[in-house]
Amino acid sequence: MLSRLTYTLRETWASFQRNVTLTAAAIITAAVSLLIFGLTLLIQHGFDNLLQRWEGGVEMIVFVKAQAEPDTIDYIGSVLEQQRGTTIESFTYCDVTCSMEDAQRVLAGDPTTLGQLSESNIPTFYSVVPTDATEVEVLRGLKAQYSTLAGVHRVVLAEDQIDLISKLQGFVSTYTTGLWIALMFASGLLIWNTIRTAMFARRREIEVMKLVGATDWFIRIPFMLEGLIQGLLGGVIAVGSLQFINWRWTQGVENFPEASGMTALVVTDGYQWTVALLILAFGALVGMVGSGIAASKFLDV
Repeated sequence: MLSRLTYTLRETWASFQRNVTLTAAAIITAAVSLLIFGLTLLIQHGFDNLLQRWEGGVEMIVFVKAQAEPDTIDYIGSVLEQQRGTTIESFTYCDVTCSMEDAQRVLAGDPTTLGQLSESNIPTFYSVVPTDATEVEVLRGLKAQYSTLAGVHRVVLAEDQIDLISKLQGFVSTYTTGLWIALMFASGLLIWNTIRTAMFARRREIEVMKLVGATDWFIRIPFMLEGLIQGLLGGVIAVGSLQFINWRWTQGVENFPEASGMTALVVTDGYQWTVALLILAFGALVGMVGSGIAASKFLDV
């Protein structure tokens, strides 16, 4: 068993040395495609942070002033209740704890502002779901009405943010997804070509091995391991680059205006490490599949 493992590692290393240029090209292409794959996932997660407030049909948010008296909060709720069944289908109140959780998501890229928020100064809010028949102009009228209520800090409509965010999300997602798929296909082809070249260079040796009784799998394994390592190395480079880009973006977003909404387009909740694992697994899979197909197709050289 140990001798077989030693042989496999030795042959894999020898194959790397014979095809340095092709191997480097395959690793770099895999790294770039995997990096774009990871960035696509992080961008989508950032947009999800922006849109999470508006999930479940919420189209209006009524922010209540910090430290508002319970009677004031109840009064605002009673005004909303009067519209239930006509223009408002439902509404929910987000208390201080809920508001802090929301701020940690929306202001993840602005630690300075986030650090200044506390239970004593953060506004709470009502999330309002209008009925299906409610027109935009009616919502604008309700916004103007609710803005004048005692205890209301401000009122925000989904139309002010959600259309632009959704269009931008769709545009970025479409093109980045298409790009990483195309590059990943190119990476698989490069790994496939690298293994084919390696097998052609060793065609005499492979012929002799088969004549002395070596099985097809015994011959394939070093080549498949080579492809797997190429994919993994591309994944490692992509993960390192992704973490650096995410760190630099998080640092840069701190200088953006709070009203721009860009402070939510960061990933600081650990999701980036999930993406890193996906990148490594996907890189290894592509490398193994590409090399496995080549090793099977060109075994009879």
